Amino acid sequence: MQFRQKALSKLQSPEEIDLPVRLARPQGLLVLAVTVVTMTAAAVWAVTGSVSSTLTAPGILTHGKGGCVLQSPVAGQVTGVLAEEGDHLPAGAPLLEVRTAQGPSVVRTVAAGRVTALAATIGSVVTTGSDVASVERVDTEDAPLTATVYVPAERGATVPVGAPVDLTVQSVPTQTYGVLRGRVKTVGRTAQTRRHITAFLGNSQLGEEFSRTGLPVAVLVELERSPSTRTGYAWSASDGPAYALTSMTPVSASVHLASQHPVDWLLP
Repeated sequence: MQFRQKALSKLQSPEEIDLPVRLARPQGLLVLAVTVVTMTAAAVWAVTGSVSSTLTAPGILTHGKGGCVLQSPVAGQVTGVLAEEGDHLPAGAPLLEVRTAQGPSVVRTVAAGRVTALAATIGSVVTTGSDVASVERVDTEDAPLTATVYVPAERGATVPVGAPVDLTVQSVPTQTYGVLRGRVKTVGRTAQTRRHITAFLGNSQLGEEFSRTGLPVAVLVELERSPSTRTGYAWSASDGPAYALTSMTPVSASVHLASQHPVDWLLP
């Protein structure tokens, strides 16, 4: 009976049809206006704006022609080491003297280049086919350096030729001298196996390191030259270090990929 009385009271009360209808409060209108403006600005930025991204990958400074592992063609005891690491030797230059069962023999280089590692020492015993040295192929001592960067194969297609690259050199303090400048010269078309990398660099350890996370593609980076620096190359800060850069120095590369409009991410 209580609810019925309330219903009757509601029917007997006059309708307030003369009062204005409030559709929204001022605070609500302000929130709506801000939302519309924000969405409009975001849509304009998505179409006209651009976002750049970088790809980080490991690499190494080389002279671009790779290297080779020199193996002994004879078995015997090393009686003389005729070169040192860092020496530039022509093709056919004597490298080791080995005493064999048939008499003295000389192990020679098979290509011109710089000796990057010597595995044989005086008194050591070598067998036929054993590794005795690593030689980087280079024509002259002042040949320009390049960087070989190993990018994951699935990202290789995103690297454009000519893209700027910042190289952090392991032996150079970044806080003092910044990064080395370069640009992508070529991008490999096929994935590199550990064996391919080892054959190119002449170093099995590097071959294993660069292929540890999968098969990469090789990206050749041409370093920007600068006659005003001691190294002969351009740096992001100051004049660079006071000492020369050497090949087979590890680097970390940041490749600046092409800028994209945000709306491209939403389109197939």
